[in-house]
Amino acid sequence: MPHTHQPYYTEFLEYLKFQKRYSKHTLLAYQNDLQGFFDFLAFQYPHIELPGIKAIFIRSWLADMKEKEKAGAKTLNRKISSLKSFFKFLMKKGVIVMTPMEAVASPKLPKRIPHFVDEKDMSRLFDPIRFATDWMGKTEKLVLEILYQTGIRKSELIGLQEGHIDWSNHTIKVLGKGNKERLIPISAALTESMKKYSKEKKEVFESLPHQNLLVGKKGLPLDPKQVYNMVRKYLTQITTIEKKSPHILRHSFATHIANNGAPLHAIKELLGHSSLAATQVYTHTSIEKLKEVYKKAHPKA
Repeated sequence: MPHTHQPYYTEFLEYLKFQKRYSKHTLLAYQNDLQGFFDFLAFQYPHIELPGIKAIFIRSWLADMKEKEKAGAKTLNRKISSLKSFFKFLMKKGVIVMTPMEAVASPKLPKRIPHFVDEKDMSRLFDPIRFATDWMGKTEKLVLEILYQTGIRKSELIGLQEGHIDWSNHTIKVLGKGNKERLIPISAALTESMKKYSKEKKEVFESLPHQNLLVGKKGLPLDPKQVYNMVRKYLTQITTIEKKSPHILRHSFATHIANNGAPLHAIKELLGHSSLAATQVYTHTSIEKLKEVYKKAHPKA
């Protein structure tokens, strides 16, 4: 990367970290995207200054990745988004007058239909005999209950602390992407399960150096691999769908409440989506449900 680019690159990443408060994972993605672009630029168009970067250079980079790395539309769109943010930042700083990204088109994404577990299969998941009575069995059961009944992400589940639970109002405070907080209502039954688990945890582990609700057998907070393995272990017992990750329970939560009449804007708030476009993927299932009702109910169907 030319030395003239480096200060703005560093300042942009600091802006994302301290002002936008992006997560480490998101920051790393931006860093990798920009570094990849500048490496390509240095090789193909050496000595180019920031105001001299043209749309054709960016399109060449995207085409190169598509050909050599077989990068798909989703990957390319993420990289385009990273560059759009960077050039917008440069415009605000007065480094450039116009962004070259206006002449860069984003590839269309194929329609993605989320995988989910059928409601009848989910009803079998929480059979008491399915779970061991030891500490890990209790933890696994509560992990699955929280994921399916709230639709929160795996990282949000791991970060859930006891101080985030409003026991009397039956809500939990979730810290989502970009450190955005949202409140999610929970059932009285789930509140009681969490309260019972919290009480037993204090009996099993006399003192813990953290406030995380969910812990493993040594009292340590759960890690992503543990949660993934828990979910896969139990979903394997009830469904034959290929994907069996924690995110499938998030999809199942959203799909089931959509099928049962929840409005799209409410699902958006519950999931913590930044735009309604991300939530619209769940409308296909409610439409399929309507078709099913129509076929059964209409005399000419």
